[in-house]
Amino acid sequence: MPTRAPLPARLQSVQRQHIEHIFQLGEGLDVPQLPAQATIRRSWLRCLNEYQLDPTQPRPARVVPQQTLIEHRESVDELLHVARAGVDQLYQQIAQLGYVLLLTDHRGITVEFRGDPNQDQQLRRAGLYLGADWDERFAGTCAVGTCLYDRQAIICHRQEHFDASHISLTCTAAPIADPQGNVMAVLDISALQSPTQYESQNFSLSLVTLYARMIEDAYFLQRYRDCLMVRLDTSREFVHVNGRGLIAIEENGQVIAANAVGRELIAEHQRRWPPWSLDPTPRLGELFECEITDVLSINSATDDQLRAFRARVDNTIYFISLLEPRRPRPALQAQSLPSSLPTPLARLGADDPAMRKVQKLAERLRNEASVNVLISGETGTGKEVVARALHDSGTRAKKPFIAVNCAAIPEALIESELFGYEAGAFTGGRAKGMRGLIPQAHGGTLFLDEIGDMPLALQTRLLRVLAEREVMPLGANTPVKIDIRVITATHRNIDAMIEQGDFREDLYYRLNGAQLHLPALRERADKLYVIRRVFDDIIQERASNRSMRLRADAISALLAYAWPGNIRQLKNALAFALATSESDEITVHDLPEQCLGQRITQQTPCPPADAHSGNNHTLLEMLKKQHWNISAVARTLGVSRPTVYRQMQRQGIVPPNWQV
Repeated sequence: MPTRAPLPARLQSVQRQHIEHIFQLGEGLDVPQLPAQATIRRSWLRCLNEYQLDPTQPRPARVVPQQTLIEHRESVDELLHVARAGVDQLYQQIAQLGYVLLLTDHRGITVEFRGDPNQDQQLRRAGLYLGADWDERFAGTCAVGTCLYDRQAIICHRQEHFDASHISLTCTAAPIADPQGNVMAVLDISALQSPTQYESQNFSLSLVTLYARMIEDAYFLQRYRDCLMVRLDTSREFVHVNGRGLIAIEENGQVIAANAVGRELIAEHQRRWPPWSLDPTPRLGELFECEITDVLSINSATDDQLRAFRARVDNTIYFISLLEPRRPRPALQAQSLPSSLPTPLARLGADDPAMRKVQKLAERLRNEASVNVLISGETGTGKEVVARALHDSGTRAKKPFIAVNCAAIPEALIESELFGYEAGAFTGGRAKGMRGLIPQAHGGTLFLDEIGDMPLALQTRLLRVLAEREVMPLGANTPVKIDIRVITATHRNIDAMIEQGDFREDLYYRLNGAQLHLPALRERADKLYVIRRVFDDIIQERASNRSMRLRADAISALLAYAWPGNIRQLKNALAFALATSESDEITVHDLPEQCLGQRITQQTPCPPADAHSGNNHTLLEMLKKQHWNISAVARTLGVSRPTVYRQMQRQGIVPPNWQV
């Protein structure tokens, strides 16, 4: 224990009394003013005897440097991505009560923060801020640090803090464990001032514990999203909405991992029946009186998708639901995909209501060749993808699919391109003539993209083709019979064009036998599914053996962006990131700068060439210092590598290995 030293004159009387109480506990005295919580007393003794912290020397809050904070955040990026919704919801409930919210990693560094901007300076001084270090070894007894040590939820109220500079604070924290039970983070709410009564924080403890469990379970669901899972509870009414237990299993029932409730059930089972094999986890059929086939058939064999099973350890009845993988394994492919939808249509979307409507209507239309389909939606929403899926899902799948972009063909050539021409039909044509795109689609599907850009004169000829089912090539005397299904697409308002005389009303009704309207990417509830599907498609197109993954910070940025160019812009952004990434994972720094909004570029802009003030260095100096490692410079500045390259180009900086 540190020897007593004269107390600094700057200390207030309440701080002097607090320090005296700490020394009294260290000397083995038991006085009424000492904390009632045994957890707090043990922590005070650790601070005195193990950490050798001097209570007479209150220390200012420690905030780690920006680069260190980035490293800590990157180490828990997947958790941050999952926890964001819970953090925001909890803060909305506590903000009006004067609380701030901290999420720290397992080392006590604050990696996520919510607080009142009007209290910014006060919160920084108190350490209630992003990057603050609340490790018990440095900060002394506190909610975060002591929670990390004892692995349990805790209130650290006012004078229960060790450091005298913290005794006006009230803090409540709860641990967040990974699927193996190791504490990976701490959720904390704190206030600069609070009522003196300890009991005033009891509700805070319940609230923080609840949200910590919600974040923990959300992380578990994300981590094992590709596995079979069972959700269980002793109440039938709450299983689907708030089932407390989660257990991930193999197809044979072998337990892979479990959340806190599931781990406790397994631990009780093993305390009663120690495992006979080297396998540390049992099978589901050992935990409950059931066969694995009983569990795997829950969704298809029961009305409410629930079954009751008795736990072998104590005969408690649990109601169990089955959660099937979002991205099914090959063995589960057939039973996981919607049986009524062909695979091309099923891949169009996941859980977005608007896309489900498109999929269901497309399913009904896939074999109705006599019904022409008009696909509407903003540019880049995937209209051709939907048209091709409709074709590939129907009886014409093995016949041609001919796609024509009406806006991309010059007006002077569009007639000959569509209908074809005979030899000698016009000067400059092919000597043997050309078969038009419409005849090429015979037996299959003709997709006319951007139909709103088709000239009026050509609209008249197209109407005749659709009515008579034959084409007259330029220069020909005999029409060519055709059997085609027509799918058209447009991003324009055809009704308005009809009113203005720019589009034939009779052609519109001929084309619009049924309409599929695609939502913009920013409006879709299944954006994560779209991002992963596009990413996987690009990787398959590249036919590379290189294994790549999207890191959670990149996914967060992609989800937050508005995507004015929709899926086409998303595909370009991911292709850019894959082409420029120097590692096997795509991070937020690999994305095009426009996808990051204002989040990075306004915080830490790349320094101009003449920035010599203070500790700033010119970009050239930084490049030389990092031995021309662009990624290292980007990380130092907190910007993307493309930003550094652009600054180099603007400043005329050429790397040595590029110079001739």
